[in-house]
Amino acid sequence: MVPDALGLALDREEGLASEARLLSARHEGEAAEAILAAALDLYAGRIALVSSFGADSAVLLAMVADIDRSLPVIFLDTGKLFPATVAYRDRLVEALGLTGVFTRQPDAADLAAADPAGALWMADTDACCDIRKVKPLAAALQSYAAWISGRKRYQAATRAQLPLFEAADGRIKVNPLLGWDRARIEAYREARRLPPHPLVAEGYPSIGCLPCTDKVRPGEDERAGRWRGKAKTECGIHLDRPSGAVIAGI
Repeated sequence: MVPDALGLALDREEGLASEARLLSARHEGEAAEAILAAALDLYAGRIALVSSFGADSAVLLAMVADIDRSLPVIFLDTGKLFPATVAYRDRLVEALGLTGVFTRQPDAADLAAADPAGALWMADTDACCDIRKVKPLAAALQSYAAWISGRKRYQAATRAQLPLFEAADGRIKVNPLLGWDRARIEAYREARRLPPHPLVAEGYPSIGCLPCTDKVRPGEDERAGRWRGKAKTECGIHLDRPSGAVIAGI
């Protein structure tokens, strides 16, 4: 009897989930640098870092540069970013000597069909994020078995239960900084003399696209300024999907 496609997909998903649980248990309590090094060794040639070059990005980028400056680093240029973010990317790439950074942009045909005026974010933020972030990332990750995220538990209630390794959309996702807080991030950045994102000093502790990022008020979650006033806390690239689901061609 030939296994059906759904059955194979479910078997693979469960296998990845078991792999993620095993790796999380094995590396629990290890330093972020050790976790990162282990992931790069385990998935050598099949892993990439996805970086927004945002408020906290310099820390993980510096750790990667210490191990392998040629590691693929995926940067999603949505076409709606703050100019300061693009300039910050260029500054960090030069300062850290990163040689594997490549920029992924939205598909021109998708933009022409769904957002020809560039105003989709005003009517449907989920659809805008889908064509400008989710689909481009899915395309960029097609040849990788794993990818590294800079998410942290303290950033928002939606991230409070992050695992160290997780299975998502057919690959392993690694969160080496999940237990770090703002003080530790700043201490590391200052010790390494890493330049800060210029918008942090202006009240933006979490930085996404310009139209959908607001300043954060005292006492709010760091991500409270993202899609302010809407029932939305994530762009979509980190959302769990039903069993067997795929994202944008994966």
